[in-house]
Amino acid sequence: MNTNYLEFTIRITPAEEYISDLLASFLGDLGFESFERVGEQLVAYIRKDNYCQEAFESLMHNFEYADIVNFEFKEIKQINWNEAWEKHYFEPILIDDICLIHSSFHTNLQDAKYAIVIDPKMSFGTGHHETTSLMIAEMLKLDFSGKTVLDMGCGTSVLAILAAKKGANSIIAIDIDSWCVENSIENIQKNNVSHIQVKQGDAGLLKGNHFDVILANINRNILLQDIQQYAESLNSNGVLLMSGFYVEDIPALEKEASKFDLSTQSFQEKNNWAVVKMIKR
Repeated sequence: MNTNYLEFTIRITPAEEYISDLLASFLGDLGFESFERVGEQLVAYIRKDNYCQEAFESLMHNFEYADIVNFEFKEIKQINWNEAWEKHYFEPILIDDICLIHSSFHTNLQDAKYAIVIDPKMSFGTGHHETTSLMIAEMLKLDFSGKTVLDMGCGTSVLAILAAKKGANSIIAIDIDSWCVENSIENIQKNNVSHIQVKQGDAGLLKGNHFDVILANINRNILLQDIQQYAESLNSNGVLLMSGFYVEDIPALEKEASKFDLSTQSFQEKNNWAVVKMIKR
């Protein structure tokens, strides 16, 4: 059965890219699945049956990082998202000269130590956004051999797939969005990595599970809310890699993390987006 979508066009000021990215992150928490910047406007898509007017209007009225000048929406028919990505959105990307992320429709690809096939459709995580590339760059420095890994807010599961290719023993990938779960399963199959278990839900699924490495590329508010559960699920001397926030958000995350025996080992930044590496004491 075809599913119709709502296309929202939101005009913001100042129309900085990082503000559009932040708004898209919050919209993603409401079930929006795909985004495009067009000049001073952010175009966002959501399945009609997933749309909550009250939650959307609350975000529009309370978004404190910029002024929402206006927004409008229209209903559209089911979109061929693969075709849209192929034509407009996704080019191969090489990170640190050893991790190549590409889609199944790309040809004439260069060699790379880690080559990951991602057909993202509407899921977040192709390596192009600063937060994903920062996470991948930090993962490339880690030893995953024989490790148990959690990819929290997995999107396309690109991080889980890289962990598998780097030798992780057991991996769980979790996302609250059913579409991301579906897309993750497809991408995992395309990369021939069978030891990744995909689950739909939130941090409540972590109870009873323990990991050597936790990867969480979400957003500041969710990270602050769930960091206790990450800490409780992390083995001693385990690594927590987090991104999805700005450099100025680091102190708040460090303050909350310190309550649960997590300490910052390092951080990196790219265009004011940050990734933090924490260790469980």
